[in-house]
Amino acid sequence: MSTYLIDHLRIPGGIPNEAGLDYLEQVEATVRPYGGKWLANGEVTVVEGAWPGLVVLMEFPDRDAVERWYDSPEYQAILPLRVNNAICDIVLIDSLPEGYTVRGFAQQVRALVEASGS
Repeated sequence: MSTYLIDHLRIPGGIPNEAGLDYLEQVEATVRPYGGKWLANGEVTVVEGAWPGLVVLMEFPDRDAVERWYDSPEYQAILPLRVNNAICDIVLIDSLPEGYTVRGFAQQVRALVEASGS
C-alpha cells in the first residue's frame, strides 16, 4: 500500500536561497533508493480556506520506505538545509485499500455507533 508525503511548503521571499538550492540539488538522490517519487510540486489553486505557499506531493511504496528514507543518514545530512531555510508542514498518509468507498466508510461508522448504543 503506497504512502504519500504531503509538504505544505513556504519559502521566505518566495525564491530558494543558496542553501535551499543545495537541498533541492541533493534530495532526489536520497529519495531514489527508497522508491520515492514526486507526483506534484508547485502552487495550488485554493478553492476553500487558505493555503499560502506551495505543495509537494511524493509517493513511496509503503510507510516503512518513507520512514527509512526520512531517518536515513543521507537525508538527515541535508535536512538542515531545508528546515533552516523553509517553513514546512509535512504529513504522511497511506493510500486506501482496494474497494474503499466513502459510502462504505459511513456505513461502518453508523454500525459502530449503533453497536455502542450512542
